[in-house]
Parts: sequence; C-alpha cells; structure tokens
Amino acid sequence: MVVASLKQKIMKEYVGDRMKAVIPAAGLGVRFLPLTKDMPKEMLPVVHKPTIQYVVEEAVSSGIKDILIITGRGKRSIEDHFDRSLELENVLGNNGRTEDLEEIIRIANMANIHYLRQKVPLGLGDAVLLARQHVGNEPFAVMLGDTINLSKVPVVKQLIDMHAELGGSIIAVEPVSRDKVQDYGIIKGTNISDNLYDIEDLVEKPSPEEAPSDMGITGTYVLSPRIFDCLERTPPGRGGEIQLTDALRLLSKEEKVYGLKFEGRRYDIGDKLGWLKTTMELALEDPELGPQLSEYLQLLMAQQR
Repeated sequence: MVVASLKQKIMKEYVGDRMKAVIPAAGLGVRFLPLTKDMPKEMLPVVHKPTIQYVVEEAVSSGIKDILIITGRGKRSIEDHFDRSLELENVLGNNGRTEDLEEIIRIANMANIHYLRQKVPLGLGDAVLLARQHVGNEPFAVMLGDTINLSKVPVVKQLIDMHAELGGSIIAVEPVSRDKVQDYGIIKGTNISDNLYDIEDLVEKPSPEEAPSDMGITGTYVLSPRIFDCLERTPPGRGGEIQLTDALRLLSKEEKVYGLKFEGRRYDIGDKLGWLKTTMELALEDPELGPQLSEYLQLLMAQQR
C-alpha cells in the first residue's frame, strides 16, 4: 500500500511537471461587439486583471511551466500583457510604486509563454490541432481563454491528478440547466463514482430534447495526444468549424475518456451578461472593493424600489 501510494505521488508530480497547456484565444468575440472590434475578448477586465490572466495563473499554480496561446489577428495585446514593459517599470520604480512594479514583473515571468496564430477562424478543434507540433506525443491541458475557474485545488490540477491515476483523457464537467444544454457540449456516460463519469458519447450543443444528460463540458481538459489524429479525421460541423467535441466523440471510441465533476466554481465570460455577473461577484468578494461596492448596490436597489 505504501509503495503504491508513493508510485502514485511520483506519477502525479511527473505528469504535472511535464505537462504543457494550450489556451485557445483566437475567437472573434462577436457577442461583445462593438467592444471587441479591436480588443480581444480574453483581455476583458474582471476586477483587477484581464480574463486570460486568471487562466494562465491557474495553469501556473497547477505546476505547468510551458503555455501555448493560440491567437489570431488583432490579439497582440495578449502578448504585450505577458511581456516586459521597461518604460512602465521605470516609471513605477521612479515613483516608488514598488508593489505595482513587482506585480507587473511577476506577470511577465510567470511561465514560458509561446504564441501561435490561427490564420483562419475554423473553430476550437482547429485551434487545438495547431498545437500538435508544440505539444508532441504527450498528454496536455486545454484551457479556454474566456473561462475562469476558482477552487482550492485548481481545476486543471484536479484533471492532471485524475489523468495520472487513470490515463486516457479527462474532461471537466458540471450540471447545467435543461434550458442551457444547447450552449454546451453534453456527455453521455456511466457514473463510476460520486464525481467521475466513464464517457460513452458526446454531443455538441444538442436541443434539450436530444441531450443525453445534463452534464455539460465546461472548457478545461487534459487530453491524450491521440486527439490530434481524431481532429484530423473530424469534418467541419456547425458553422463550418471543426468542433473539439466531435473529435472527442471519435476519441471515446478508441480509448478511455472520462468526465470529472470538479470541485470549485466556474465563471463563463462568453457573453456580456456572464462577464458582468462574474465581474460583480468577484468584485463583491474583493477585500478592497467589496464593502464599498456592496453599500453602493444596496443604495442603488433602494432607489429602484
């Protein structure tokens, strides 16, 4: 028992240390127009920092040191955000703003971040396929650039640990209301423990009547490198795009794919309302802004009555 436990611990550390993360961030952000006409959706601010910084920080806190961000035209501000800014550093240093200086240097040095441009917007599956040469023949994480996860143990770390135990591919899932299933990839699977599903099939954005369950794919994955072969065999689906869910459906016929009902909270920044709700909730929890914002909102609501 002790030897088995030690082996499992070593495997988790080995897998986590070697694993790379791919963050697709090439979407056009049409739901946010005109705001995103020349501003990446992933750079929308949520309280103190842009959305994609939360994603990168989750990867880093999970032990991932190598991150590939798939970008597109008009996304240079993402690269600039994670780069050094010597002029700004000089200004902050000269003005004695030590904490701000330390923070922007920390952001630039969090991880080895690489960038690859998706020249034509052909969907999430195509964006992941572009990462094949960078990832190689190793399992890797995929984390959407517009999804924030908050939890004691980072969600992607939960998936990494489960992959170290079971192998295969692990997909983060959570229950979604029936009126929302058409916005998600939905899994069909056997519940093999309280929070783990053996996936038999996946459906991309089904109608409520066609949905095989209420367990939705939430945008965080640890995938086997065999997904790349499946993506190459996946024809364009809805909107002429290559859907990652369709490739996962192929993969599930060839090797084990699991769904993990993760511990934590997920915030979807995919549309304006989701962004506003996330910003409001996290601002209310912020020790600096929360008390004053709460007081203001209570006053505002009283005035609306």
